[in-house]
Amino acid sequence: MNLLIDPLPKNVYIDGKEYPIRWEFRVGILYELLMMDEEVRGAEKPLLALRLFYPKIPENWQRGLEGIQWFYAGGKEEKGSKRKRIGKKKQRIYSFEYDASYIYSAFLEQYGLDLTEVRQLHWWKFRALFQGLREDTAFSKIMGYRAMETTDAMGKEQKEFYRRMKEVYRLPSAKAEEEKFSAIEHALLAGGDLTNLI
Repeated sequence: MNLLIDPLPKNVYIDGKEYPIRWEFRVGILYELLMMDEEVRGAEKPLLALRLFYPKIPENWQRGLEGIQWFYAGGKEEKGSKRKRIGKKKQRIYSFEYDASYIYSAFLEQYGLDLTEVRQLHWWKFRALFQGLREDTAFSKIMGYRAMETTDAMGKEQKEFYRRMKEVYRLPSAKAEEEKFSAIEHALLAGGDLTNLI
């Protein structure tokens, strides 16, 4: 599919039957958050994904899940085989949850687009705008810090700078956040000190 010449899909074809799909950008964001949620396990994720995207879940739910993946990826096939991807965990450099304010401000700054007021922005358009964010936005700089690998060719000060930036903008794991909230809750109930927890 070509964003410039093909109409944006609002349906998915499964076994010769057309199924409407929820195509608005917030659904794509919710789907990614669902896939990253470590608390949702087993068959619950696929079922929630089907409910999220389809007003009427396809009879062939496995093909329905393939339709979701196709739509989420912007109509592109995933590059590389599953065998090549096994064991290679991809480093996360952004989170729709933790970076929401940075993403909001980047869209407002660069495109004049207030994402809190937009109602009919297709997921594929959002993806294209997201991928096209300039390097000078705060959000793009933060992603750059998270992705930066230090090398021996860098000076000591430069390495230290990137190490600090990686720490400042590090994305917490869901488990780490859960433990932190649990510790805060325990301290509040026990009348303890929150200084080191917040």
